Amino acid sequence: MGNFKNIIFDLGGIFIDIDYPKTEKAFISLGVPNFAELYTQHHANPLFEDLETGRISPEEFYHEFRQASNTALTNEQIRDSWNALLGGFAPEKLEWLEQIKSKYNIYLFSNTNLIHYNCFQQIFRETTHCKNFDDFFIHAYYSHDIGLRKPYPESFTKILETEKLEAAETLFIDDTPKNIEGAKAAGLQTILLTPPNSVVDLGL
Repeated sequence: MGNFKNIIFDLGGIFIDIDYPKTEKAFISLGVPNFAELYTQHHANPLFEDLETGRISPEEFYHEFRQASNTALTNEQIRDSWNALLGGFAPEKLEWLEQIKSKYNIYLFSNTNLIHYNCFQQIFRETTHCKNFDDFFIHAYYSHDIGLRKPYPESFTKILETEKLEAAETLFIDDTPKNIEGAKAAGLQTILLTPPNSVVDLGL
């Protein structure tokens, strides 16, 4: 890994704990046995891609999910099951993040959606009593805001162009191999960070 001035971080699995099976189990308990065919860490069908790129609203997502799953679930049931995968923010990671931003230009890039965004910001406020997780970063990029998602290389290129960053001077950290490959294709340096390793162990 060469010298770098900028770091773009993923969110889920890096700063907030994510438990995909919790959401799958929640939907199975509501009569959606094939949820894993619709969404996993490594795959999202077009409905979820549309939600994560802001092409459909949460209300449209709830409606289309009922059709795709052939259920009559309420918006609240879908919302709560969908949010079940979101865990907490580890204090030591947030402390590390506060320190690292004095050494590098730091950014966030997360595949997420407005439903999850509202939920994890609430989790952050409740656990830290701070207002907004985004304040750690020069800019926090969310797929549903910019209309692009990982692992597509053009999503990384968009951020580089917007922030006027050189790809070769930028490090991307994520816990999903496909996203790492997309970043490499855009010319970024990368670290695939998987359990039990944590950002605090990187020695940056």
